[in-house]
Amino acid sequence: MADLNRELADFLRRARSAVDPARAGLPADGRVRRVPGLRREEVALLAGVSTDYYTRLEQGRRITPSTGVLDAIGRALDLDSTGRAHLGHLVGAPLARRKAPLVQRVRPGLYQLLEALPSTPAMILGRYADVLATNRLARVLLADFEAMRPRERNYARWMFLSPQARELFVDWDVQARTVVENLRLELGNHPGDPSTLALVDELAADSEEFRTWWAEHRVYQRTHGSKRLRHPVVGEFTVDYETFIMPGDPDQTMFVFTTEAGTASREAMDLLCSWSLSTVNTAAQVAQLDS
Repeated sequence: MADLNRELADFLRRARSAVDPARAGLPADGRVRRVPGLRREEVALLAGVSTDYYTRLEQGRRITPSTGVLDAIGRALDLDSTGRAHLGHLVGAPLARRKAPLVQRVRPGLYQLLEALPSTPAMILGRYADVLATNRLARVLLADFEAMRPRERNYARWMFLSPQARELFVDWDVQARTVVENLRLELGNHPGDPSTLALVDELAADSEEFRTWWAEHRVYQRTHGSKRLRHPVVGEFTVDYETFIMPGDPDQTMFVFTTEAGTASREAMDLLCSWSLSTVNTAAQVAQLDS
């Protein structure tokens, strides 16, 4: 509970410091602000609660605010829907939680779905960014996670600790920050999860960038976007991605990567697809000769 209280206090302080008092509609009172953002009493005023109540909440005291109070504080701190949900998790607001299974498994039908997309890279990520399944083109586009040892099949670990990831992404810092923000959200969804905590400890010990961005306590769930790649086979191009939560298992998310028709990026993806097929055919021919 103490760790969760510290998470709550840290999240609220950082959210408060990020709010522009002028945009929040507060009148100038002539006092010099020693630190950026809102004061505690200002958050309380905007949220319609007492300063003492908000102070105790920010100190991580065992208080369970009503939904209305949480919404008011979220508005005062200018939180988006993801930040508001994360706040609810941190204060222990009652939620219909199910116990997550210890072993993450992908249904056979989802493997079939991935393989049914021969010209479209797709992958399924589980809790704390574990890579659960990929199709052939995703392995060519990003990395061959299936060839890695089981412990290393994690998108966050690969992003921060693999030199290949740093070389592959032109916008590596943007993509890596996204990973950090998603891990923060994951920890809020499953507070105290030992696997997530172990991963965070490992990345914080081995990556200065991760330590810095983790300390910022930002949470954001990106359901779509783009990635700029510098691929060793086809050069620089941009892929777009969409995410889909898997029915029956909200802890599994499918990522599908596409390119815009009629662009150089589409030409690069088509070339990569052709190259990967020729590589597979060559390997099959060699295997036949060896047999």
